[in-house]
Amino acid sequence: MLKHALLKATEAGAAEIKRFFNGDFKITNKEGINNPVTEADHAAEKAIFEVIRQEFPDHFILSEESGEIVMDSSYKWIIDPIDGTINFANGIPLCCVSIGIEYNGQMVMGAVYNPFLNELFFAQHGFGATLNDKIIHVSNKTEVIKSCLVTGFPYTYLDEPNGPLQVFEKLIRKGVPVRRLGSAAIDLCWVAAGRFDGFYEHKLNAWDSAAGFLIVEEAGGKVTDFKGDKYSPYQPHIIATNGKIHDELVAIVNGAEF
Repeated sequence: MLKHALLKATEAGAAEIKRFFNGDFKITNKEGINNPVTEADHAAEKAIFEVIRQEFPDHFILSEESGEIVMDSSYKWIIDPIDGTINFANGIPLCCVSIGIEYNGQMVMGAVYNPFLNELFFAQHGFGATLNDKIIHVSNKTEVIKSCLVTGFPYTYLDEPNGPLQVFEKLIRKGVPVRRLGSAAIDLCWVAAGRFDGFYEHKLNAWDSAAGFLIVEEAGGKVTDFKGDKYSPYQPHIIATNGKIHDELVAIVNGAEF
């Protein structure tokens, strides 16, 4: 029942994204630089909400555009109606619907759907991860120097030791390929599928990573904060890898040379 509702909600949001893509739609800007919200974001969120309210009207919701809709429930839906809004607004088909479901503080289910590539990633705690119903696994690389990584940059530069630009420079000066797709949810799913060996980012919100981090873990990977401690989507830092390069990447992000 819960899985059915999650997939139905994800597909409903994706249908709205496809309807608006490369069309004419309104764009406004939220607080900060390059922080747009489009008419499609609101339409996708509305479609997702309609499914949840029909199936589970008493569940707690946390969504990027509407914030918290507090209910007295052990279940919380954590929603990004379009992860990769800037990509979407510019006609770049690297964007997705991302929905995670938390039960009593533990992520139990997640779905990430990019309708333009027709890629639906899904995971349930303890049951593995899939891409279009086929089991996926993380990669087997054992060294950062031989890895392909992905990252993202906050639009407001973080002036802190070992910030996004410093870590990026250190890696690329060593010849490590580091990509930037513009969607953290897709980044995480591509780690889960073995396309990337690791992902790190300095500043994410819960809706960016809630579904994706579970998908990585269920694909056999490892996800932590920058200290290497248990990951929580309610703090900003994330390192997600195949597990084999994890400790090395944690050290590099924290300033170590390699």
